[in-house]
Amino acid sequence: MEALVSALPYAEITLALLLIVGIVLQQRGATLGGAFGGDNFASTFYKRRGAEKFLFNATVLIAILLVLAAIASFLLSGA
Repeated sequence: MEALVSALPYAEITLALLLIVGIVLQQRGATLGGAFGGDNFASTFYKRRGAEKFLFNATVLIAILLVLAAIASFLLSGA
């Protein structure tokens, strides 16, 4: 049990970095105008296919794993 508690922070750091990479890779074609709402809304709604769908699903899975690791770390730390 103690080994798990000592390994959880490293798992959280790794998952956080993977989440950042997954989010950044999805930002294709994002411009500063798009960040402030100046983007064309028609280009926002489309169906993900292939590698883009895999990357989206992997990013969601990594986010869920990060939340679960953080909860486990909190519960196992005895706080």
